[in-house]
Amino acid sequence: MKFWGYRRVNGGIGVRNHVLVFPTVICASTVAQMISRAVPGTICVSHPHGCGHLGEEREHMIRTMAGFCGNPNVYGVLLVGLGCELLAPNLIVEKLHNTGQRVETISIQAEGGTNNTVTKGKQLTEKLLEEAAGAKRELADVSELFLGTKCGSSDTLSGLTANPALGIACDLLVAEGGTAMISETPEMLGAEHVLARRAANDEVKKRIWEITIAMEANIKAVGVDIRGYEPGPGNIEGGISTIEEKSLGSIRKGGTSTVMQVVRYAEKPSHRGLVIMDGPAHDVIADTGMIAAGAQMIVFTTGRGSPVGAPIAPVIKVSSNSATYNQMKDNIDINAGVILDAGESIKDVGERIFGEIIEVASGKLTKSEMLGHNEFAIHTIGPTV
Repeated sequence: MKFWGYRRVNGGIGVRNHVLVFPTVICASTVAQMISRAVPGTICVSHPHGCGHLGEEREHMIRTMAGFCGNPNVYGVLLVGLGCELLAPNLIVEKLHNTGQRVETISIQAEGGTNNTVTKGKQLTEKLLEEAAGAKRELADVSELFLGTKCGSSDTLSGLTANPALGIACDLLVAEGGTAMISETPEMLGAEHVLARRAANDEVKKRIWEITIAMEANIKAVGVDIRGYEPGPGNIEGGISTIEEKSLGSIRKGGTSTVMQVVRYAEKPSHRGLVIMDGPAHDVIADTGMIAAGAQMIVFTTGRGSPVGAPIAPVIKVSSNSATYNQMKDNIDINAGVILDAGESIKDVGERIFGEIIEVASGKLTKSEMLGHNEFAIHTIGPTV
């Protein structure tokens, strides 16, 4: 099976062809936005990071920023720095050069302030945009697709309709040699034994237990019992009664394939097939981590409705019920509620989701793209000084 994508110099394939303006530190965020606004057609993100990161979190931030900027959906990136920050552009450049990514850098202090930086940044970004315009889609094999999966604002039907239908789509992708990723470690608690039984080997099984045990221990260490916070208020209003119920429904979106690998947040997997990323359940943070790990697109299931998108990757929304679909048609691409309302099978809806994945990979816009949703956030794992 084939789709139409953008072949990159490193051999990767993108489903979009963005030019990204990325501040490496919060102090450069406004200037980065000014540059992007001056060059229509570019994408810009903002974040509160870039200084004061200690130890492991420093490497974590570098890995996430470089992975996001190096995603194959990005033709090229302008890194905007201040000049005195901890995570200076050169640290990200070192990582990007290993991937062959097209990258330019600029420093506000070196250029002499905001106005000069915007003027120079505009020139550099226009050059990247002109180059990107020369990229053309070509046929690529579906085995080169890397799909991230997410469920958010879930209800009791999420685990009965939308998530298992998405699981069918993931199984179809994995059968074609592609990669599907599930994350949200807190939403594996109570279902970790199910995933562990599907581990490719003892090491993967060990890692599944390690990440779930560590997640619960970290929460308890701050004096909180996760079972008092999960399911969340919206989940409970939607009919979910326990964290175990939520978890058993959540993991269904990954399908039934063998779990090939467990990776850290924003870490690129070295195996194709079904992969687990250790990370929080926060919708935007999870999406950002999977995109930084290399996912070219996200399928996001929702029971109560969510508008969340992503800056550089299309996000396909699937509702678990028809009421939410009809209420939020502007945001939702596929209605899995027809499994209950119209008697369609989970398999049929799963195949429809898979077909939508191929179409979106070939250029069809999702509702979140049409509306301009570009939510972005990086997971923090330690104190900042």
